[in-house]
Amino acid sequence: MERYKRLGIIFYIMAKIGLFTFGGGWSIIAQMQNEFVDKRRWLTEEQVVDYMSLAKSFPGVMIINMSVFCGYTMAGIPGAVLAAVGLSAPALAAIALVTYFYSSLRDNVWVAKILCGVRSVVVPIIISACIKLKKTALQGKSAYAILAVSFFVCVLTGVNKLLVVAAALVAGLLIWRGEIPDDMS
Repeated sequence: MERYKRLGIIFYIMAKIGLFTFGGGWSIIAQMQNEFVDKRRWLTEEQVVDYMSLAKSFPGVMIINMSVFCGYTMAGIPGAVLAAVGLSAPALAAIALVTYFYSSLRDNVWVAKILCGVRSVVVPIIISACIKLKKTALQGKSAYAILAVSFFVCVLTGVNKLLVVAAALVAGLLIWRGEIPDDMS
C-alpha cells in the first residue's frame, strides 16, 4: 500500500508542478528539488545535480528526461512513467484545448491581438537565451565562423536546416580532431 501511495504522490506533485510552474525547465527543477529533496527527502541534492547533467545530455525534452530519472529513483519504472505523465499532462491538456477551439478563436479580434503580443515576446526570449548560451556554445574563433556560415546558409538559401546542423557537427568534429586549426589565423 505504501508503494501505491508514493506513486500517487509522485503523480500528484508532478502534475501540480506541470500545471502551476511557469518559466521553463529550470524553475521546474527548483520545484522538484523543493518537493522531493527538501520536503520528502526522497532524493538527494547530488542526485538532482547528476540527473540534470544526464537529462541535458539525452535527446528529448530536458525536463521530461529529468522527471523520468527522478521518478525511477523514487519508485522504479512506474515512478518514471507517472512522473513524466504527471508533468506533461497539464501542458498536453492545455494544448489540446487550445487546438480544439483554435479555428473558432483565430478570427476573433481579441485573440488575434493576444497572439500578436505573444509572438512579439518570443523573439526577445529566444535572443536572450542565445546570449546566455553564447558563453558555453561559442568557444574559439572557429565556433564563430561556423555560426556565421550557418546563419547565412539558413537565411539566404533553402538548404534543409538538418543538413546545416549535420555540416556544423562535422566541422566541429574536424576542429576537435585537429584537422582544422581552431585559431583560424
